[in-house]
Amino acid sequence: MRRIAPALFAAMALALAAPVAAETRISIGIQQEPTALDPTIEATAAINVMVTQNIFETLTRVDRAGAVQPGLAESWDISDNGRTYRFHLHEGVEFHDGTAFTADHVLFSFERAMEEGSTNPRRAIFDPIESMEKIDEHTVEITLTRPEAFFLFELARGPAIIVTPETVETNATRPVGTGPFKFDAWTRGDRLRFVKNPDHRNADDVALDIVEFRFIADPASAAAALMAGELDAFPGFPAPELVAQFEADPRFTVSVGTTEGEVILAMNNARPPFDDIRARQAVSHAINREELIEGAMYGLAVPISSFYPPHGPAFVDLSDLYPHDPARARELFEEAGILGDTLTIRPVPFPYGTRSAEILQAQLGAAGMNVRIENVEWGFWLEEVFRNANYDLTIVAHTESNDLGNFARDEYYWGYESEEFNELWDAIRAETDDEARNELLRDAQRMVSEEAVLGYLFQLPLIGIFRDGVEGFWDSQPTLALPLAEVTVR
Repeated sequence: MRRIAPALFAAMALALAAPVAAETRISIGIQQEPTALDPTIEATAAINVMVTQNIFETLTRVDRAGAVQPGLAESWDISDNGRTYRFHLHEGVEFHDGTAFTADHVLFSFERAMEEGSTNPRRAIFDPIESMEKIDEHTVEITLTRPEAFFLFELARGPAIIVTPETVETNATRPVGTGPFKFDAWTRGDRLRFVKNPDHRNADDVALDIVEFRFIADPASAAAALMAGELDAFPGFPAPELVAQFEADPRFTVSVGTTEGEVILAMNNARPPFDDIRARQAVSHAINREELIEGAMYGLAVPISSFYPPHGPAFVDLSDLYPHDPARARELFEEAGILGDTLTIRPVPFPYGTRSAEILQAQLGAAGMNVRIENVEWGFWLEEVFRNANYDLTIVAHTESNDLGNFARDEYYWGYESEEFNELWDAIRAETDDEARNELLRDAQRMVSEEAVLGYLFQLPLIGIFRDGVEGFWDSQPTLALPLAEVTVR
């Protein structure tokens, strides 16, 4: 023992003297705090942004270029008729609670989304599924009723996450997935924290050990937190008026990219006055997009004239349909019998919404209407506007990809119903030739724009402010995700 002790003490001294690797942390600002952390029960964009591909994973994923890549399925085969998909799953994957991931979890997740009474906000993803079969522990075969052009892309969305029965009831507050990060803590009204999942199959490629999201809705507070060094990144920065300030500061890098978010002035087509196309056409003529973009977004947005992103391959410019014409708007309001009536706008409680509401109030006023703005909290908007369709007008960004299909949804909050459009959307979904499908998508844009279902405002930009040394965030957002496994900090 006397001979061993000196060597042991020397080894202990060396161990104590050795430097301990510092944890790599990042603090990220985000505007919107969701009411839950499970994208299979609520449509809030922030849920998908924070948890999809970070906490939860999907069979497929979408990369920063918008291309479909393997996710929990390492590969797949598609039958010649385009209806049957055989997914080959990664082996050795575990959920954060230690449960081994198998084909059973795919079947459970999809059956849960498809069941009667499902609260899944994108239940339509699963509508084409005719049958599902477990071939073996790591192989699933899914047969569709028809070819589905968007199927692999749709499976990368947050509502198609793979979950386990053991934790599904608590995912809203303590999410458990298979992703590269694990849930750690949620301080309501303040912040959310993830930690690295050391058992993830790609853990060696993940640079971040601790991720903290800070909920900051106020633009001035967001800017102050960045300037004070309290935040390392704000990938959806809410203050376009301050972009020039950060561009001039060498401590930061700034990016301005695109999203799939069409900012719309939604009109309630299911009740007066907007069940009359003349009232909707009047609103469309009253809108001055250039003035909106300059006033609400300080020039950092692109105008839209249909429910489709201008950077998309099927985009068609329909701005000539309803050019800005207050006099014509006034005539149409009078023809509809509502000139001088009062309309209420309930915008979403984010700067792009509240600022746009004030400008639209003046634009509709110039066309002879009285407009009242009713600012509401996010939870109220979700319940009263989105779920109960209790509104005249509202302003919101629809941030999902391939979302022209919303016009075919039953009892959607717009109140629009058209068998002709439904048939067109079915044809779009079944068309596997890209150019033929794009032409059908152009037809769909024309249909809903001609009918003035919505007022089309601008495409929401993705403004990112990053501390110097932070790299790997997406410049644009082809789908609702913020993959943190790609982010590095120095």
